[in-house]
Amino acid sequence: MTVDASRGAEAPPELIQLLTPEGERVEHPDYDIDLTPEEIRGLYRDLVLVRRVDLEAVALQRQGELGIWASLLGQEAAQIGSGRALTEADMAFPTYREHGVAWCRGVDPLNLLGLFRGVNHGGWDPAEHNFHLYTIVIGSQTLHAVGYAMGIQRDGAEAASIVYFGDGATSQGDVNEAFIWASVFNAPVVFFCQNNQWAISEPLEKQTRIPLYRRASGFGFPGVRVDGNDVFACLAVTRKALADARSGQGPTLIEAFTYRMGAHTTSDDPTRYRVAAELEAWKLKDPIERLRAYMFKSQIADQEFFDTIEAEADELGRDVRKRCLEMPEPEPLAIFDHVYTERHPLVDAERAEFATYLEGFEA
Repeated sequence: MTVDASRGAEAPPELIQLLTPEGERVEHPDYDIDLTPEEIRGLYRDLVLVRRVDLEAVALQRQGELGIWASLLGQEAAQIGSGRALTEADMAFPTYREHGVAWCRGVDPLNLLGLFRGVNHGGWDPAEHNFHLYTIVIGSQTLHAVGYAMGIQRDGAEAASIVYFGDGATSQGDVNEAFIWASVFNAPVVFFCQNNQWAISEPLEKQTRIPLYRRASGFGFPGVRVDGNDVFACLAVTRKALADARSGQGPTLIEAFTYRMGAHTTSDDPTRYRVAAELEAWKLKDPIERLRAYMFKSQIADQEFFDTIEAEADELGRDVRKRCLEMPEPEPLAIFDHVYTERHPLVDAERAEFATYLEGFEA
C-alpha cells in the first residue's frame, strides 16, 4: 500500500479560515466574528482542558482501566468551535468522539469514561444537557437529528439540531437518507462532518471523488468547507448555519477539514496505513498552538495565563483519573433497568433468566 505523505498538507480550495496555522488573524467577507479577549481566553481554556481529558483517557485505556477509547486529538477546534455556537435550546447528536462538544454541553467527562469503562449506559440525561447519548452505529444519528429537527419545526420552537459524523459516515445510506429528508422538509438541522481524512484505515479518496461539502448541492441545500483546526472559523460558520436553520432557511452541511492525529480508537494502529510525514505536516496546523500564537501576538494573554491553564489541566487530569478508578461496579442486573420506560414482559423474562444464570456462580 502506498500513501501520499503530502496528502492534506496544503489548504484545500474554498476553505473558510479566520486564523492561519501561524496564528495570524484573517478576515472573510461572509463570516465575521467579534470576540472579546475574555471569550478568546475561554476558547483556549476549552481546547486545552478537553485535550487533557482525552490524553488521560488514552492513558487509562492503555493501563487496562477502559475497554476502548476514541481520541479527539487534533479535532478540538472543530468540536469546541461548533459546540460553543449552540444555544441552550439547540440539540446535539454526537457519534462516539465528540468529547469536546460534550464538554461544551456541560457533560461531566467522568460520564464519558464510564461508558467506555462499561459501568454506565451513557451516564447523562440527554434532555438535561440537550446532548444525545453517544452513537456507535455509523451514521444512524443523522436520521435521529433530522427527526428531532422536524419536531422542532412542528412545535414552532426557536431552535435547531446539529449532528456530528465523520468522512467515512458519508458513505452510509442513513446519512444520505437524512440529507433527503432534511432537504425535502426544510428541517432546521446542521450536518457537521469532521473530515479527519481517515475512516479507520480508509483514506478520504475511498469515500468521494469531490469535496464532501459539495455533496449538499445535490440534495438541494448549501454546503461549506471550514478549516477544522481554526476554532474561530468553526465557531463563525456554525453560528451562521444554526441561525439559518432557526430562521427557516433549512439545513446546511459543514465540512470541517481537519485531521485525526491519533488512532481511530485505541484498538487501531495507524502506523500500518499512514506515514509519519503526513502526521508531521498536520502537527504544524495544531489548533491549540495557532490560537496560543495569536493570543501572544495580540497580547490577549501572557505566560502567567498559559501556566495557569496548564496547571488547571493537570489538576483536571488527576481528578478524572481518580474518579474513574473509584467508579463503582454496577449490579449485573442493572443492565435491564432502562431498556424501556415501563415494565416489559420480554425484558422481565430475560432478567429472570440472567438472574438464574448468575446464581449458578454463587458458592
